[in-house]
This record gives sequence, C-alpha cells and structure tokens, in this order.
Amino acid sequence: MNKLLIIPFWFLIQWSFGQSTVGLIDYQSGNSEGYVLFSPTTSTTTYLIDKCGNKVHEWNSTYKPALASYLLEDGSLLRTGQLDNLNFDEGGSGGIIEKFDWDGNLTWSYSISDNFQCQHHDVKFLPNGNVLAIVWERYTSAELIAEGKNTTYANSFILSEKIVELQPSGTNGATLVWEWKVWDHLIQDFDNTKPNYGVVANSPGLINLNYFPGMSTNTDWIHLNSIDYNPTLDQILVSSHTFCEVWILDHSTTTAQAATNLGGNSGTGGNIMYRWGNPQAYGRGNPSVKKLYGQHHATWIPTGFPNAGKILVFNNGLNRTAGVYSSIDMIETPAMVNNLYPIVGTTAFAPTSLFWTYTDPVPTDFYSSNISGVYPLENGSFMITNGTAGIFFEITSINEKVWEYISPINSTGILTQGNVPSGNLVFRCNYYPSTYSAFIGRTITDLGEIELNPTSPSICEIYAGVKTIEKEENILAVFPNPSNDIISVTINKDEINKIEVISSQGIVVLSTNESTFSVTGLKTGIYFLKVYSSNENILLKKIIKN
Repeated sequence: MNKLLIIPFWFLIQWSFGQSTVGLIDYQSGNSEGYVLFSPTTSTTTYLIDKCGNKVHEWNSTYKPALASYLLEDGSLLRTGQLDNLNFDEGGSGGIIEKFDWDGNLTWSYSISDNFQCQHHDVKFLPNGNVLAIVWERYTSAELIAEGKNTTYANSFILSEKIVELQPSGTNGATLVWEWKVWDHLIQDFDNTKPNYGVVANSPGLINLNYFPGMSTNTDWIHLNSIDYNPTLDQILVSSHTFCEVWILDHSTTTAQAATNLGGNSGTGGNIMYRWGNPQAYGRGNPSVKKLYGQHHATWIPTGFPNAGKILVFNNGLNRTAGVYSSIDMIETPAMVNNLYPIVGTTAFAPTSLFWTYTDPVPTDFYSSNISGVYPLENGSFMITNGTAGIFFEITSINEKVWEYISPINSTGILTQGNVPSGNLVFRCNYYPSTYSAFIGRTITDLGEIELNPTSPSICEIYAGVKTIEKEENILAVFPNPSNDIISVTINKDEINKIEVISSQGIVVLSTNESTFSVTGLKTGIYFLKVYSSNENILLKKIIKN
C-alpha cells in the first residue's frame, strides 16, 4: 500500500541544515522494507543495515572480501576472502570461502589458492547446500601454443576459468562433486596442425582461444565476475567481463560430460548453451551489434517476480560506443526448444535488442567503470549498486529513485558525516526483505548509524515522525521529474487546491493554484512540491530542476 506523507513545514527547514554526505541520503515513501548487506572492499567487516541506514548486525573476518558476500536463509554469512596470492594478482582475486553463523562464529572455510588455481570474485550457494565457485586456472605460453594460440601474441601465460561445485565437510574440508572448464571447450582458426582447429563462427558453443579483445597481451583472458544458478532449469549463468558476454551452461551434466560436447539435458555437454552481448566473440557480428560493455552481475529474475526468467545485468558501459555511462539491462532469452536455446543459421543468438533498460535521466551521471550490481525486488523495484562510488539506490518499476545510501567505509576506516567520500568501493550490496527466513525468530536491534557524527535528526527519523495517510487512491504523480520546463501534478481521485515549490533551504520559491506550471525560472537543484488537496491532505514530493 502506498503511503503519502503529511509533513509540517518546519521539518523541511530542519532537514535543510543537515545534508548528508555518507550513510542514508534519500528515503521516500514507496521504498521496500528490508535490510541491505554489504562488504566494503577495504574492510574485513561485513555490515547489515536497515533502510534507515542503521547497522543491525555485522560479521568480522580475517580477510578483505574477494568480492561477494551473501546472507543465507539460516542466518549464516557466506563470504569470500583475499589470500593475496601473488600468482593471481588481478582484480577480484580471492582464494578462500568462509561461512559464519549469525553470531559471527566461523563454521566453515575452504581455500582454493596455489600456484595453478585461485578462487575469485563470486560464489553461489545451491539449494542442496553445495557451493559453486569461480576459479582461475593458470596456463603457460607453451601450453597455449600447443592448443593453437596465435604465436604473435606476447602472453607469457593466461588465466583461464573453471567452475567447481563443492560439498562442504567438517570445518575446513570439501568434496569436489562437479567441475566445468573453459579449457575443455576451445576452438581456434590459427593453426590447422593443432587441436581444436575449426571455423569459429560455425561453433558458437565453443570459446575462441585467440579472442583477446582490446589487447593481445591481456593475461586475465575471460575474467568471469559473477555466477548465478537456476534450480528449475539446472543451468548456470556467468558473466565474462573481457568478452562482454553472459553465458549459460548446462549443470545437469556429470563432470565427465561437462568436459565434452555430449550429455546433460541439453545433449551438448559442457558447450556454452547460450551467450549474449557481443557476437564478435564467436565470429558472428561486428562492433555495431555489441550490447554489453564490461558488464557485471548477470542474474536470473526469480519465479514470482515481475519478468521472472529474464536476465538482469549491470552493464558498466566501459568503452561504450554511445558514451561513457552505465545501464541496467534486461534480456529476454529465446524459449528453449528440446532443451536448447535456438540459434538460426549464421546469425547471433537472439534477441537483437534489450527487453528493458534503465539509465539516469542524465546518462553520464550514472557510471561505474567496474564492479557493481543489481537485484530485482518482488514488487518490481530494483536495488542497484554503483560500486566505484559505494552508492546503493532503489528505483521503482517506473524508474523513480526512492532510496539511496553511500557506504561510509574506505581504507582509512569509518568516515565522518560531512566529509566527501572517496575510495569507498563496494563490489555490490544485497537486499533482503523483512520477511526473509534469516530474520525469523531473531531480535533485530538498531545499533545506530555506521558513520561518525551522524546527521541528527536523520532523514528517516523525519519521515518516521510524520503522520502517514494509508489511502492507496491518494497517489501523487509528478511528470516529468526531473524537468527544466513544465511540470504537471495530479492526485488520483482528488483535486489540487494549491502547490508550493520549496527550496532545500526551506523557502517557498513558487506558489500556484494550477496543476501544470513552469519551473524555468528556478535554479538547477533539488526542490520539494508541497501539494494541498481538496480533502485537506498535504502531500510532499521531491523534484529535480535540471
């Protein structure tokens, strides 16, 4: 149910004197009740906050994150950590997976870190209690040449990828129950005397050994940065940063089948079932058909959510030809036929365009060159992480921002309110609704803001102290917002008596009885509409004049 706010004028004045630089930045009616989990990249602590920006729980590790962390249904924390393996010093390097109980006790840890392999970036907890992990494999130049690498490339080694499924045992053990390797699914068109020789465009299920986009000396060849699992399809979804593609793999295979092109529900073994974002990677396209640019966090939208089954991606926009900006992109995969994703002739995998996309009203105002992520919410909203800026924000299904938080943690420690943050990177935050099973039977205590010298009163305290009207029919709509010209205001099933436009200093800068009016005379910035309705309600809405 929508809640509209009756806010006394003095609240606006009081808020204007306490603008926040970290912690809770924006809190509006319509944001989703729940909790947000995040692990600052420079800290060994993982934080759980409520939507008012208050810490309600934390877990402490020996290691900085590498990079993902998840709150499990039983209240445990699954977290990856950096072991600083010098053989694997690329971004996202990890090496250890840890599990803590709700009280912070380390209950399981497992290391994958030696001279030849290293866990990195992301893990996925499976319904059966096992853990999927992304792992680098190191191959020498001689090994690459033996497989048909282009000898003009100067790589002394490359990092390939594998995915392992671990069955935890004891406090620090695990059994490898399933494995898939890039190395088992190569194709090359450079040397016909070597294995895997063939026409790249004729084998979209294979990985071109000689595709090194951007730089042939790049050693972090594939750079998988996220992993997801679909229990209904028994399929795995990964994101390749350097290939600018998302891949779907068949998890129903045995490990032996996963090393071949036969077996599993798909019948194609461990070959890539579906790939999307950059058809150039498999010889079926040119730069004009590229859609993804250094993307992160590919995830399926869960059953029961709007657009269930579609793929959601944080498209970073790195080297995007249309400009430097990030977007949230939704992809509708083609319906499977005989357990396969169809591909027609010599064309690329469908679709040719996005199902939906979100960008900032000023696209370049929303950009993260790396890391970052997005989660769909059950009501159609989205929780987004701008990782390089340490910003988490929620947008509704109509692209309205209703909540924002800036991480107050960087390499110097906890920041003081009022200081402009820098270096406060977060790989991505996770959102959990208040009804999530991890919270059942537990007392959730407000431990106060994380940042030092927090704003008083906070934005959330102001909203919490305001009388609310729980009448779904009294929905206030403002369009367009932002605007640099005309604004129109409507209240569903009600009439407007008067509108005041109030500056962030609490000054009424415009007053009108008309529902459509011009803001061209106002300076660029944030304002509030104070709308007086015919049934004596007073409604508030934040607007932006650009």
